[in-house]
Amino acid sequence: MAQAAIELIGVNKSFGPVQANRDINLEIKRGSIHGIVGENGAGKSTLMSILYGFYQADSGEIKVNGKPASIKSSNDAITAGIGMVHQHFMLVDNFTVIENVILGAESNALLKSSISRARSELVRLEREYGLQVNPDALIEELPVGLQQRVEILKALYRGAEILILDEPTGVLTPAEADHLFRILGQLKEQGKTIVLITHKLREIMAITDTVSVMRQGTMVATRETAKTTVEELAELMVGRRVLLRVEKGTAAPGEVRLSVRDLVVRDSRGVTMVNGVSFDVRAGEIVGVAGVAGNGQSELLEAISGIRHAVSGSVTLEGSPVDLTGAADPGELRERGLAHVPEDRHHVGLVLAFEENENSILGYHDDPRYLKGPLLDTDAIIADATDKIAKYDIRPANPRLRTANFSGGNQQKIVLAREIEQDPGVLIVGQPTRGVDVGAIEFIHKRLIAMRDAGKAVLLVSVELDEIRALSDRILVMFAGRIVGERGPEVGEGELGLLMAGIDDREAAA
Repeated sequence: MAQAAIELIGVNKSFGPVQANRDINLEIKRGSIHGIVGENGAGKSTLMSILYGFYQADSGEIKVNGKPASIKSSNDAITAGIGMVHQHFMLVDNFTVIENVILGAESNALLKSSISRARSELVRLEREYGLQVNPDALIEELPVGLQQRVEILKALYRGAEILILDEPTGVLTPAEADHLFRILGQLKEQGKTIVLITHKLREIMAITDTVSVMRQGTMVATRETAKTTVEELAELMVGRRVLLRVEKGTAAPGEVRLSVRDLVVRDSRGVTMVNGVSFDVRAGEIVGVAGVAGNGQSELLEAISGIRHAVSGSVTLEGSPVDLTGAADPGELRERGLAHVPEDRHHVGLVLAFEENENSILGYHDDPRYLKGPLLDTDAIIADATDKIAKYDIRPANPRLRTANFSGGNQQKIVLAREIEQDPGVLIVGQPTRGVDVGAIEFIHKRLIAMRDAGKAVLLVSVELDEIRALSDRILVMFAGRIVGERGPEVGEGELGLLMAGIDDREAAA
């Protein structure tokens, strides 16, 4: 039997009345990849934050390599050989890769010698683990896949033998996720221990040796991955059988509710990201947009929702033209029946410092339902938020809690509840299940299908091909800012992948 790299014994942690971890016992074998799964708010990230020193347990014991460890800060964790790659990266955007790697781990006061030492060490780490990245590149200029490599390099540079990854594929394309898994396999071969927190059960089955399941703050099961199934893990996570496929009837498209013609959009650098895109979305259908991240999907949604001005082209909403070159704004479009679930809930969808009830009306705060004369009606807002919390199973069920204190999946439910409950005629959704657990994914998919069946027009952007194929009635594929093909939901993943890589429409079909 391999010695345990990590042992957690009787760990408890509460935040006021909420017990996030309850009597947790966990053993992680050295040189293995150990998955931890559970619903949003099950206590996974809290447990790993205790292991990394962000939080201190109220009671219990931690052992590292068989010896008791006192981990009261991240420095203590690093000293014990533990590194962590967070779901939301801890990088300084206007620093270079190498500056981020040495930040807090400088060898002496002379930065020049620290950078020189780090450069030679990075060359070794890149070669050994396939983590190639330009050490002089600015973080803000790197795609998220490479930013994640920088986070892993930071941990390895500090001597991590145990690496915790929290939702590492939540912001990655399928190709980037595959490359990450190859890197994790190499790390394991070199004797590193990997702890993988994820909602994606197929990833658990593909990459881990062992998987532990948490539910409502407790550890309910540990299984050898080879001896379990996706269905069993889903049921252990949620406490009931979970439908892992989308059930929907045949679409009955009606009138055109959203029409886009020859749309051209540039990003903040002046680069054309949407180049002459045209399509329609009809009442009673879901139109999915597939593509590798960075091919114009984000800018497309931002232009349609009024967040980003278009250079040229036209958009018609419910039969009336929309000025997207300067005069329109998101508030006006909301009044006209367009709801938007943005891709980035933290920077666009929510104000994390606000309470849940405040975020539940964000953008709709001038609705008469939420007003008492010229002032906001706090009682009405809290009552409305309480109703949404119950309807969307948002946890904790506390409308006065700061939104930053909700898990990522529950934050996503707050945004979805706010937009869907406005009963819009047109709903545009970016990455609806990013960072969301299997039970919540089932719930969100049912809500989107219900919107379609109620005669709403839904435009969906997702990097999850399974999600695009399962939900969409028609699939548009974007590459380099253009629509390069349209397919039905029965299309194979291979054909979609070819279109996403820019292969000619006829060649992909062949």
